[in-house]
Amino acid sequence: MVEKILRNKLLFICIHLVIGYLGTKGFFPSLFGLITIMLPIFIIFQTNNKNEEALLFAAYIVGAEVFIRMTGGFIFYETGKYAVLLFLTMGIVLGKFKQVFSVQYVFYILLLLLGIVFTQVPEGESLRTNITFNLSGPIVLGIAAFYCYQREITLKKLMDMLFFMLLPLFSMIIYLYFRTPDLSEIVFGGEANFVTSGGFGPNQVASAIGLGMFILTVYLLSKQKLSGYLFLDAIFLIYFSYRGLLTFSRGGILTAVVTLLIFLFFYLLHKKIAFTIILRYALVSIAFILSIWLYTLDITGGMLNNRYTGKNAIGVQKDITTGRVDILQIQMENFLENPLGIGVGNGKYERLNQGEGVTGASHNEVGRLLEEHGYIGLLLLIILLVVPLFNFFRGNNYQRAFILSFYAIWFLTINHSAMRIALPGFVYALSLLNITGTNEEEAEDIIDKKSVDDA
Repeated sequence: MVEKILRNKLLFICIHLVIGYLGTKGFFPSLFGLITIMLPIFIIFQTNNKNEEALLFAAYIVGAEVFIRMTGGFIFYETGKYAVLLFLTMGIVLGKFKQVFSVQYVFYILLLLLGIVFTQVPEGESLRTNITFNLSGPIVLGIAAFYCYQREITLKKLMDMLFFMLLPLFSMIIYLYFRTPDLSEIVFGGEANFVTSGGFGPNQVASAIGLGMFILTVYLLSKQKLSGYLFLDAIFLIYFSYRGLLTFSRGGILTAVVTLLIFLFFYLLHKKIAFTIILRYALVSIAFILSIWLYTLDITGGMLNNRYTGKNAIGVQKDITTGRVDILQIQMENFLENPLGIGVGNGKYERLNQGEGVTGASHNEVGRLLEEHGYIGLLLLIILLVVPLFNFFRGNNYQRAFILSFYAIWFLTINHSAMRIALPGFVYALSLLNITGTNEEEAEDIIDKKSVDDA
């Protein structure tokens, strides 16, 4: 099944475009959500995770989570995270044991659970919901990190995994097309736009689209044909970028841009490309970005510029962080006053009791860790920040391009969207992989072999 998908990439891209359209039909999303859980379980059991099927299907769920959430295809809101946990746990248990035991991440998970001891919620609120909402993402990170820690994986397998992650993003993009009314009927302002985000949270949608932009660009830079045609891959990237800008949610798009600059820097160091060629790439990229920006700016009546410069619809400057800095400041104060933390999920209730003007749930996972877990949270943060750096310094520049890109996606995403979805935790774990086949000769062999296979 897996090899059939990888040998027929364009066919399965088309299938997922159709799935995106079917997502608008009432009967289909629940069926699709069920298939994305049950079929991988069957395949992982059948293959005993011989060829990293658990990692491939976990990546698929990471890419599909926002799409299935917005279509109502999951029974429980956090089903995507539960599925990632299940697939990776099956991958650890079944087949040949490939783990390099990581005491750091076992320690991380155990310390994370300590915060539950201090959790108290107001009467009428669900203790279970608060805990799962706040800890399911970090637990996904812990299990995924345990699975990936120093696990040897070839460059080809890594690219295959990225393709699996990208597939359901095609479905989401097409779903957005069919769910969005005529753009001339939309009144754009200075806020994130739910209408162009399929009626779902623009922050999560933009984060998923940004991931798609990153994967598409990596394929283009590596000269590995995704669809079989470079011009078609470029069109996919253009449309992903356009839809991402239309959400008016900045975090996911800026994360993609920063991450791609990081990847490009180390990729060019690895390739030792001449300055003239680099300049040509730079000019083409600038022209590409400006074209998409100006086109989207025109469609939105200039409001796109207001959104990215932190202005409202009439051009008045406002808080560019939309209250995130205010929440972070309160979190730091609570951290200093409560060295053992205030308990998992208690942050918004604490702000409510203190009569603060901002009472929403935190969008910053760093602040949440410190506020709710205290000095244990600080230790957890240090573990998360430091361990991937050892992998970074061991690698060559091609490996570093991937490692630091995954690391950056995680860190930037958790600072604007916390860990609402499985994406940042799973992508963080990818920075721990031992990627092989990245030496110049090996990489060329992989690309040549892949081209033959695709042909």
